Amino acid sequence: MASVLVVGSGGREHALAWRVSQSDVVDAVYTAPGNGGTPNNIPIQPDDIRGLADFAAERNCFTIVGPEAPLAAGIVDTFAERGLGIFGPTKAAAQLESSKAWAKGFMGRHRIRTARSAVFDDASDAAEYVDSVDYNVVVKADGLAAGKGVIVCSSVQEAKDAIRSMMEQGRFGGAGKRIVIEERLSGVEASYIAMCDGRVAVPMATSQDHKRIYDNDEGPNTGGMGAYSPAPHVDAEMAGTIQTEIVDRTLSGMREEGCPLTGFLYAGIMIQDGTPYVLEYNVRMGDPECQPIVMRMDFDLYGYAAAAASGRLAGMPPPRWRPEHAVCVVLAARGYPGAYTKGQPISIPDTDAHTAVFHAGTARRDGRLLSSGGRVLGATSLGMTLRQAVERAYHTADDITWSGKYYRRDIAAKAL
Repeated sequence: MASVLVVGSGGREHALAWRVSQSDVVDAVYTAPGNGGTPNNIPIQPDDIRGLADFAAERNCFTIVGPEAPLAAGIVDTFAERGLGIFGPTKAAAQLESSKAWAKGFMGRHRIRTARSAVFDDASDAAEYVDSVDYNVVVKADGLAAGKGVIVCSSVQEAKDAIRSMMEQGRFGGAGKRIVIEERLSGVEASYIAMCDGRVAVPMATSQDHKRIYDNDEGPNTGGMGAYSPAPHVDAEMAGTIQTEIVDRTLSGMREEGCPLTGFLYAGIMIQDGTPYVLEYNVRMGDPECQPIVMRMDFDLYGYAAAAASGRLAGMPPPRWRPEHAVCVVLAARGYPGAYTKGQPISIPDTDAHTAVFHAGTARRDGRLLSSGGRVLGATSLGMTLRQAVERAYHTADDITWSGKYYRRDIAAKAL
């Protein structure tokens, strides 16, 4: 029997721990540091790499890393040096996410379609560039910014304000000292995630995220306000194109550059006029895309992660997926992604077999469940149709109570 350590504290980590715990060969799942809904919480923070390695060694755990920060800091390298099993990319491979400028250069070197762009270390040069182009742009912090370091602009002035906020006012700290300015593409977005072992990439179910805080995709970007799976606009032909022209090409390019990628490869895609372009890479499972994806899994996630970590994905059968649709509605604290109140008591109703409530920003104190973050819960439901899954997820979201609860009312509405 195996023990598994899941690193992180969000809804993604709760969902991963929930699915891994259902493996027939896993008898213990630990979460570090976890949240109010995760099992066997260990009080070790994701940036305490030595402490995590010591715990994994003591309990003989296989480790699955949820968030991007410890991957960028080299947790996989440290574990590998100690002979500890871990699923995720090395620090060198994590550059695909930890530096948007590096990723842009990589895509150029390996003929992977993406928007026209330029990289800047100086705000004045960046502003001059915005004046020189004849299209709207997206301004991106180069480094990690918890999924919020992207500002989609509809005018030159908005772009200049975004440049100033990142580079001069320090909106995203050190992550925004260097920026990428790229052409604003239009079309349909999709999240294409694959499990990789350095050579082989096994696609996960397709999904779509909703990044903006308000209905109709308005307001600032967030870490994600909801997701659904499958994404109807990624049919078999489009999935094949993304797999061969983006995912497989990314894997081969990483091997050529001496940093083969193991772990989840997440390609944020814009389908414009029937052609897929890469908006960004992540090197971990998306959040909240993870929640509807794991609800549809009909295979042993631990078994596949362990096979990927040891380069054995080619010998695994194709993963099976439940035929149902799945929808996740993220419940946030009012004010997120800006300032918000913590410590509010939460009440969650009982759910049936079609629905799971994944915790993110929650904590348990003195026997009470309290809000402790911006994105608090994810009501995630299955349905034989997308509409049924939406109705079930929103029924649960409506019944959950705490002071200051907020959620979008249009998750999956475009697909419907």
